[in-house]
Amino acid sequence: MKKVKKNEFTELQHLLSIKEMDVALINEIFSSADKFLRNNKSINKYDILEGKTVCNLFFENSTRTQTTFEIAAKRLSADVINLDIATSSQSKGESILDLINNLIAMSVNIFVVRHSKPGIPELIAHNIKNNAHVINAGDGNKEHPTQALLDAYTIRSFKKEFSGLKVAIVGDIEHSRVAKSEIYILNKLGTKEVRVIGPESLMPKSIKELNVKIFNNMEEGLLDVDAVLMLRIQKERMRKNTIPSEKEYFKSFGLTKDRLKQAKKDCLVLHPGPINRGVEIDSLVADGDQSVILEQVKNGIAIRMAVMEKMIN
Repeated sequence: MKKVKKNEFTELQHLLSIKEMDVALINEIFSSADKFLRNNKSINKYDILEGKTVCNLFFENSTRTQTTFEIAAKRLSADVINLDIATSSQSKGESILDLINNLIAMSVNIFVVRHSKPGIPELIAHNIKNNAHVINAGDGNKEHPTQALLDAYTIRSFKKEFSGLKVAIVGDIEHSRVAKSEIYILNKLGTKEVRVIGPESLMPKSIKELNVKIFNNMEEGLLDVDAVLMLRIQKERMRKNTIPSEKEYFKSFGLTKDRLKQAKKDCLVLHPGPINRGVEIDSLVADGDQSVILEQVKNGIAIRMAVMEKMIN
């Protein structure tokens, strides 16, 4: 097990939103992730969270995100609790804050929270009675900060600098928490141009306020981009008839090999998952040479390790 010195940089009490992070903190998290990835081949475990407890509180299912947080915490030597919400006291009517404060009394140090309602991680962070930490693992359609961090980190690992890049975010912008966090972080890091591509019915009314270029045509939006991030259609959050059908959606906004030719030859293809093949992306693209989807998964563990390291200073 590798022992490490305590972090000497910015302290991080909670991670609730990309919107409230500054560039220095983002870059410090990236630097920590670099360290974990460099050492990953020879050293699998660190003592950073030894004696600490991390609790995954997922009020919405997400196998990928919950698993990467669990692996990240265990690689830092934390004890990990994956609370089964369906059988917990929550199912008996206990409030979220009472549940959290009882877990704090049991010496839980970090809470990783996903909830279908926007603002729940923030509510918890502002009302807990101890020095515990909260990580927002996705709240409604508001934000998903660690996903944006790992996606930006993945782009940086291939492209090095953001200042000359054009990045397109494609799909269900209206219902996506990932899209909002992506827009915030790409703009903070100085991306030359952030584009959003999708049908008008899936664009939020506030999109014009977010410093993006809006396209309702896939071919036009992909022209000369350096990276394209595809979004899942959030059927569980849609009103009926928001899109005609999945087949029609793919016909207009699915990422195919032919459409990808509009982008630069070395354009990266990203997807936060889970992938709906044949709905938002063709398998030939998802599994193709330009896809960095599995790289995102690997980087997600390092980024989440870096975030938790920063909390336990």
